[in-house]
Amino acid sequence: MLTNVSMYIFVEMELTVKKSRKEQIEEKATALFQERGYAATSMRDLAQVLGIEAASLYSHIRSKEEILQKICFRMADEFFNAWNEVELENRSQADKMEKAMVAHVQVITKDTAASAVFFNEWRHLSEPSLSDFLSMRADYEGRFINIIKDGIASGEFAEVDEKFTMLTILSSLNWTHNWFKPSGNLSPEEVGKRLAALLLNGLKRQ
Repeated sequence: MLTNVSMYIFVEMELTVKKSRKEQIEEKATALFQERGYAATSMRDLAQVLGIEAASLYSHIRSKEEILQKICFRMADEFFNAWNEVELENRSQADKMEKAMVAHVQVITKDTAASAVFFNEWRHLSEPSLSDFLSMRADYEGRFINIIKDGIASGEFAEVDEKFTMLTILSSLNWTHNWFKPSGNLSPEEVGKRLAALLLNGLKRQ
């Protein structure tokens, strides 16, 4: 017979399992989306990996796209949250850009599978989610452009095409999910700083 304490632990464990089911689904779906691509992954594939009937998935999620939306917007929120630290930087624009780049890499390397889905599968979002996502991306990219503009205005950076430079920087950073290994010799911060050093040397006046 269960004591009151044992019953409490049992109920807590049961609630934890129920609470984590959606997280399990999202985790497995993320891995499948990364490996096969969103379009090539079916609900049946996901159910098979989870070891449940496909019909059972619908008691936890409405559709495959619901998972994609969660991944894309959760990652977007993490990038914006990381920017809070960047806004605290009040020294040079080069220092601010370095901090932005390090923060960006840290978000990417925290979950490389989710990052791969975020960067490669967002095109499968339907409206209005697609427009919301693109609006957030434009806002985020604009923050990098503003650093570049401020650096040019202050004379710290050379005259460059702001949008082209922003795209070059983010393209370099976004590629890290393909090669970064948590067990490697470089930490996410070190990766970000090395990339910043390489890219910023092209911005600073000689």
